[in-house]
Amino acid sequence: MDIRKFNILLKREEGPKLDFKQKLDLEIESGRKELAKDVCAIANSKGGRGYIIIGIEDKTKKVIGIEGKGYEEEQIMQIVTSRCEPPIPIAYENFVYDGKKLGIITIYDGGQKPYQIRDNGAFYIRRGSTTDTMRKQEIAAALEESLSLNIELCPIINSSVNCIDTELVDKYFAFHKIEANKENRIILMENASIIRFDKDLGKFVATLGGILVFSKINSVYIPHNMVRIVNKINREEDEIIIINGDLLSILDTCEDTLKRLLPVNYPVEALFEGVKNAVLYRDYTIFYKEIEIILSYDSISVISPGILVKGKDISDHNYIKRNMWIYEKIIALDDKKRFIKQGRGFSRMKKAFKNIGRIMFINSLNGDFFKVVYPGIGKIKN
Repeated sequence: MDIRKFNILLKREEGPKLDFKQKLDLEIESGRKELAKDVCAIANSKGGRGYIIIGIEDKTKKVIGIEGKGYEEEQIMQIVTSRCEPPIPIAYENFVYDGKKLGIITIYDGGQKPYQIRDNGAFYIRRGSTTDTMRKQEIAAALEESLSLNIELCPIINSSVNCIDTELVDKYFAFHKIEANKENRIILMENASIIRFDKDLGKFVATLGGILVFSKINSVYIPHNMVRIVNKINREEDEIIIINGDLLSILDTCEDTLKRLLPVNYPVEALFEGVKNAVLYRDYTIFYKEIEIILSYDSISVISPGILVKGKDISDHNYIKRNMWIYEKIIALDDKKRFIKQGRGFSRMKKAFKNIGRIMFINSLNGDFFKVVYPGIGKIKN
């Protein structure tokens, strides 16, 4: 933030989009809860971008400064993303004013109002300079405004057009018989919601879906987009394999890795069916969890963030319709045609393991994850 912008903020009184704090108590649970609540309230309030400025006495606006080394962006991001949903786009920076270190949390207008606190489900808003719970009509109005917005189209504020792989973009448009080139590519990407122009920043940024499908370096911006394989088979210590990149690259690498680690007579294709479902349908708004595959002698598990069905019983087929924008892009880009097979994936899995062992499907409402447990390699007959 430049000094001119900061001086303008310092002259303003606290309000719906501005909060001054002398310090943050992030070492204690009540302090972390308070921060999440304040960020949530500012994000839900009307008026565009908001700010929390740390190191300022809120009553007098005297510049106190932050003691010690200050705060880390990663710590603040972790607190907010793990406690608020949908994820609120924020940024943190240290700022020196009159020789004193201050902290500035910028809260962007991500377009996913209303935001709520995960642990108690409460919605907060700013009324003047105080934080309060939202009233029923305020929640209803915010929900009505955001009904037409797809979560995959939310902007990733710290990204840019440069993180998008143009070869993937051109391949996608070629599938639709459209030639993309240097002259029209930006317009095409904006129309397809791969990128979005942010008026506050004055530049194009990638959307969540755009960066997941079309960026090979998206882990820089959304580090939770990864598959973590824990290999416990015939090992004294667990082998950890991290796979990231654009979604199709993740799928390709996962498939090759599983074929390398598992016996040739293990039904890897049926296991990979669960991995495909996880990559395509996981809840990408859960910023603090990744897809996990645990390989052991007795069982193999694929754990995906976010529930997959609305109840506990998957036999009801009451699936949550998630990531349909991503699905359309993957269909167009996947040369192996892995997502257009006939029949239900769960049925194919069960059929492949019919003579080996039972597959368990666990839809955890409390843990907010979906888990598939397959028979381990010990069940496979040589």
